[in-house]
Amino acid sequence: MDSVKVSIIYYSATGNVHALARAAVEGAEKAGAEVRLRKAAETAPQEAVNSRPEWAQHLKDTADIPRPSLDDLEWADVVLLGTPTRFGNPASQLRAFMETTGPLWFRGELAGKVYSAFTASNTAHGGQESTILALANTFYHWGGIIVPPGYTDPIQFKSGNPYGTSHVAGEGAPGDVALEAARHQARRAVEIAAALKAGRTA
Repeated sequence: MDSVKVSIIYYSATGNVHALARAAVEGAEKAGAEVRLRKAAETAPQEAVNSRPEWAQHLKDTADIPRPSLDDLEWADVVLLGTPTRFGNPASQLRAFMETTGPLWFRGELAGKVYSAFTASNTAHGGQESTILALANTFYHWGGIIVPPGYTDPIQFKSGNPYGTSHVAGEGAPGDVALEAARHQARRAVEIAAALKAGRTA
């Protein structure tokens, strides 16, 4: 059987979700997957970016990461989406990409894939769960198979969010618990996708 193919598509302004995405890459690759990492294009006005030096710096630091395309979704068996919370919802930069997927959806190309999501907010109650649930609304429309981390690993009892890896940015950069939770979430998604592929080819 071919290896599981994973597209990790995220948006990050200052680097917190980027760190989670990198950890998810590690987890997926350790599980034997072939991985594509893609960062949604920045759509904020330049003056907004420049108003926060860490935002402008992160944009420069990640300029080499490819932008997502419809091919990244069509190619993948697993799609992990990462975004900071924006008033309890996914960032518009990620949504802008998601809203280009109509042609794939219409052809049924997004159905039957494994989907999972992760996020970061400035505070512990800053909309993490609602952001992940909002992404799940799209997964339902796509006909996806949603695979949350649940409490399927000891790290989940430390991270505390069964919906998806979540980080409190106000406490600093993601630490060991959040990064390991992201690795576990990606591994779990790959394992479920591998079982589905095996069943479909049996």
